Amino acid sequence: MEIAVSSEEQNPNVEAEASTDAQDAVETTEEAVASEERVEDVNPAELVLQIEELQSQIGKLKDQELRTQAEMHNVRRRAEQDVEKAHKFGVEKFVGDMLTVVDNLERALDSMDAEDDSLAAAREGIELTLKSMQDGLKRHKVEAINPAGEPFDPEFHQAMTMVPNPDVEPNTVMDVFQKGYTLHGRLVRPAMVVVAKAP
Repeated sequence: MEIAVSSEEQNPNVEAEASTDAQDAVETTEEAVASEERVEDVNPAELVLQIEELQSQIGKLKDQELRTQAEMHNVRRRAEQDVEKAHKFGVEKFVGDMLTVVDNLERALDSMDAEDDSLAAAREGIELTLKSMQDGLKRHKVEAINPAGEPFDPEFHQAMTMVPNPDVEPNTVMDVFQKGYTLHGRLVRPAMVVVAKAP
């Protein structure tokens, strides 16, 4: 004798699944209703204030970014300038030492008697050495300052004394004790000079 079994008894999970689906549907509906209530509770004025605040923050961040970029550009430019100066003026001390050699060669020539034939060979050798030194300095942008007859310039000249002279304009360089020199236009040593003044 067969016993009739209902579909619910054949599959006991059907009722549980149906109950779960119904519960999920109820929760979804409640969430939707709550969301709508939250949207309705938002004050437009508050939204405007929030938007303005966010825009202000964005503006500040953009300004900060621009300032940072400008600062980085300045740092990079200063570094490049420092490197350039190092290349140009890194030999300044060496140049100063070489100028002493040039001074000594010039003094040696000045002390030699041009009429003495016995010194002709020595004089020629010193002249060639001096010219070689001067040419080498010029190749490295070292320029001599020999301002005889020029107006006194305190930026490049150092006045050793002032002498009254009615035949020369006041503040004119009358004589040069020692030539000055520049390296790439920057003063390495000022010219030591005698300056005329009004009698």
